[in-house]
Amino acid sequence: MKRFVVLAGASVIALLAAACNQSASTHDAEIQTIKAIETQWNQDYVSKDADKIAAHYGADAVLMVPGMPPTSGRDAIHSALEQMVSDPAMTLKFQASKVEVSKAGDLAYTQGSYTLTVTDPQTKKIINDHGSYVTVYRKMASGLWKAVSDVASSAVPPPAPKPVITPHKARKEHKPSVPQKKKHHHR
Repeated sequence: MKRFVVLAGASVIALLAAACNQSASTHDAEIQTIKAIETQWNQDYVSKDADKIAAHYGADAVLMVPGMPPTSGRDAIHSALEQMVSDPAMTLKFQASKVEVSKAGDLAYTQGSYTLTVTDPQTKKIINDHGSYVTVYRKMASGLWKAVSDVASSAVPPPAPKPVITPHKARKEHKPSVPQKKKHHHR
C-alpha cells in the first residue's frame, strides 16, 4: 500500500510538472501566433485589401489613430480602411518590439513602432508619419485571435494651425488710409 501511495504521488508530481511545461510551451506558441498574425497583417496592408485587413479585428473592436475620432466596430473600421487603402501613396508597416500573452491565454497585446505614408486630402501632399502603437488581442470562442483595441500615437508633431483672421481683426489690420491734414508751419 505504501508503494502505491508513493507511486501515485510521483505520478501526480510528474503530471503537474508536465502541465507546467505544457502551459509554458502553449504560452510560447501563442506569442508566435500573435507574431505571425502581425506579419500577415503587414502583408495585407501591402496588398491594400480592406477585407483582409478588417478581418484581423473583432466585431466590437476600436481603432484609434492620430487626427481622427475613434472608430468602433469592424464594419466602421472596414469603411475607414477602404478609404485609406484607396490612396495610391498609402503604405503602412509596423513591427512589434514586445508581445505579451496573459497567463489565462485569452488576452494578448503587442507594442511597437509604425511608419505610414498617405496623401493629405486637403493639400494633396504626401505625409510621412511614424510613431508607436499598442494592439490588444482577445482569443475568440473560435480559438482565433482578433484585435479588439488598436491605438497609434504619432511621433510627428501636427502642423501649426493657420492664423485665423476674424472680420474684426481684418478691419484693424487693413484700415483704409485717411489723408491727414497737412500741418502748416508758421515762421
